[in-house]
Amino acid sequence: MHDKLIIARVLLIIMQMLVFGNQLVKKDSLPLKLIPSLKKEFLSIEFIELDGIENLEKYGRRLFILDTVEGIKKPCIIHIADIQKQKVLSMHDCDLGFNLLLLKKIGKIDDAVIVGIPMRISKKAACEKVSRIIAGLKA
Repeated sequence: MHDKLIIARVLLIIMQMLVFGNQLVKKDSLPLKLIPSLKKEFLSIEFIELDGIENLEKYGRRLFILDTVEGIKKPCIIHIADIQKQKVLSMHDCDLGFNLLLLKKIGKIDDAVIVGIPMRISKKAACEKVSRIIAGLKA
């Protein structure tokens, strides 16, 4: 019986969403706090918590990402083409955006769609707005 449930669950998953955040840093923890609510609402999406930006290409050629984004006022979609190309000054500057641009340039991924969450938004407001955005995404 358990095997049948696992098979049924695998057949229902049509998208993976990579979730970044840090539970120890309040302004960066909201994406992780939204996972339980989003899992209940979107049964066909597998939400995968990641704490590093290495090997993202193993999740497919088109990545869907949920992450905190500095400088935005409300949750929004950010496409890989929207990511500013910045000058890398140190290893600290090698962030998610830079890594996605690099993976695209070397042909490891085709696209990345980031559902960005602002640093200063309530959990309730973020959940409502992020749910609407995710509902409109196409795998």
